[in-house]
Amino acid sequence: MSKLTALLAFLTLLNCQQKRDNKIEVFQTEIQPEIVEVIELVDDVKMDSSKLKLNFKPKGNYTSILQQITIDKAYFKNLYHSNPSKALDSVSRYMYSKLLNDIVPHWYGTEWDFNGYTNIPKNGEIACGYFVSTTLKHFGFNLNRYKMAQAAGLDEAKLLQPRNALKVFSNLTFEELNQKLNLVYKDGLYFAGLDNHVGYVLLKDKVPYFLHSSYCVDQVVIELAETSPCFSSNIYVFAEITTNASLLKKWILNERLNI
Repeated sequence: MSKLTALLAFLTLLNCQQKRDNKIEVFQTEIQPEIVEVIELVDDVKMDSSKLKLNFKPKGNYTSILQQITIDKAYFKNLYHSNPSKALDSVSRYMYSKLLNDIVPHWYGTEWDFNGYTNIPKNGEIACGYFVSTTLKHFGFNLNRYKMAQAAGLDEAKLLQPRNALKVFSNLTFEELNQKLNLVYKDGLYFAGLDNHVGYVLLKDKVPYFLHSSYCVDQVVIELAETSPCFSSNIYVFAEITTNASLLKKWILNERLNI
């Protein structure tokens, strides 16, 4: 199968969530999600949280975290007007830390469901596309989480980065894919669209990790991409997130991200 044929086939595939009517989004700050221990992760030295410098368990109050992000966003906007380069560099590190260490850990263990679209971690169920769109919205991106989650993986990627900047790989072994990823990308957080699944890919010290609402284990997890059964795909579409200067600017200025 040619790359073009594979890409066209990919466009016809839906993500692992059912399409739902568009709804007005309101985050309910009065609901405090329960803080519970995350299930044991893969027993592998590469998944050691201290070595990865990542939180695998939620810390702090989720609502307070989101409120602080709103305050910090105003600071970065002021900084951007006086020193754009410094602001973009600072936001890249800030986004990496906040998404991976403050927001996503609260979602680990949240149940997966094909129709899930909960707005509150560990309260209800979440499909793969909604896990990505909801965590990005909670971080402060100006987007419609329903429309993003309902889109095919390629369209979700194009919401984050122009089509000509995306990286599309097809018919590769994991070793070949990993080699190509490390040729074009540096450590950071990326969006990944697969045949019928989406999630985040974290590149850390040349090792890819898959953060997603898993239909394989029925919950939100972080896994080594190499051993994740849900990471198998004929085609992969990658969009930059924490290394994407254009996207960082849109977050700072609260520009709308439209499908």
